[in-house]
Amino acid sequence: MRLFVALALPDQIRWQLRLVCGGLAGASRWVPPENLHITLRFLGEVDGRDAHYVDAALAGIRAPRFSLRLKGVDAFTSGQRVKAVYAGVEKQPALQHLHDKVESAVVRAGLPPDGQKYTPHVTLTRPKDAPLKKLQHYLAEHSLFKTEPFEVTHFTLYSSEMGGEQSVYTALRSYALSVPAGVIEAAAERGDAL
Repeated sequence: MRLFVALALPDQIRWQLRLVCGGLAGASRWVPPENLHITLRFLGEVDGRDAHYVDAALAGIRAPRFSLRLKGVDAFTSGQRVKAVYAGVEKQPALQHLHDKVESAVVRAGLPPDGQKYTPHVTLTRPKDAPLKKLQHYLAEHSLFKTEPFEVTHFTLYSSEMGGEQSVYTALRSYALSVPAGVIEAAAERGDAL
C-alpha cells in the first residue's frame, strides 16, 4: 500500500485555501479540499509488515502540540516547468522537530532515509502546462495569502489510492501530540532525551 504521514488541516483552513485554487492557466485540476494536507514524510509503497513497524514507531513519538499558520503561495519549478503550486507554511521550530521525529521513527522501522530538505507546504495543484509568465502573475496575485493560526493536535498515517480524477486518501491512524512545550524545554536544559 502507498503511505504518507501528514498533518490534516482544519475545515476553515481548507476552505480558505479554496479561495486561491483557480485562475492559473494550465492548471485544470486543483487538489480537492478533503485532500489538502501538510506532508511530514512520504513513504511510498509499503508492505503490510513494514506498515505495522511504521505504525508502532510513529505511536512512540512524543512531541508537543503547536500552532501553525499558512502564509504565501509559491511553486516548485524545474527549468521552465512548473512541478507544483503550493501554499507555504510559516516557519515553526515545533513543526521541524515533529518532522525530525517522524523521519527518525520511519528509519527505525526499516525504511530508507528521505535524504531531502524538508519544505513544509500544502500542494494546491500540479499544472500540466502552466507558462512561467502566467505563474508569476498568479503568485504575485496571491502573495499576501495568510491564514489565522491553527492548533496542531495530532499527525496521521494515510494510505493513498488512485481514484478516477484524484487520489483517495484514507486516514489509517492518528497520533496525539500532547507533551506541553515547557516539559520539552525543561528536559532539553537537563539534557534528557524525549
